[in-house]
Amino acid sequence: MLRLFLGFRLDYAVRRNLELMLEHFAPLAELHWTKPDNFHITTTFLGSWPEDRLPELKAALAAAPLPPAFQVNIDGLGWFDNPHNPRSLFAGVRAPAALAEVKQITEAALAPLGWQREARPYVPHVTLARVKTKPDLGPLRRAIASLPSNEFGECHLNRHLLYRSDLNPSGSTYTVVGEFPLR
Repeated sequence: MLRLFLGFRLDYAVRRNLELMLEHFAPLAELHWTKPDNFHITTTFLGSWPEDRLPELKAALAAAPLPPAFQVNIDGLGWFDNPHNPRSLFAGVRAPAALAEVKQITEAALAPLGWQREARPYVPHVTLARVKTKPDLGPLRRAIASLPSNEFGECHLNRHLLYRSDLNPSGSTYTVVGEFPLR
């Protein structure tokens, strides 16, 4: 079984802006910090998928009528689920309706394959860190509050990517196993 998800890779300049911020933040709290090469915007988490059905999945995704390319802004920082007892730190994504459209079109293409969509509402974001224990977040919260700006840049999204996620002790490794250009 493969662990798969769909999403968009961030432009280099935005990844670099986030990386520079995390270099400053990482010493402030014991979190599982995301590797900059793994920064992305997830559209759809597929979960476990049979490897022998990968060609079928790619064919369905390739046939999906995606919208034209569009821009998103990466800005703002927040905590999921509860800011007082969070499970992750994220950067926000300000996007046009096209991002939700990509998600809807993709999920409609996956439904005939037996894939079940998630029930929770879609909140586009870039995961920066995961909270595994209960660290002292005070210094990190103060650093976030003192940022001169929490705008990290604009990304041009033109290729919807199918990622394989391999879990290992040092963190996840993401590999692109399919690319689907936007019109």
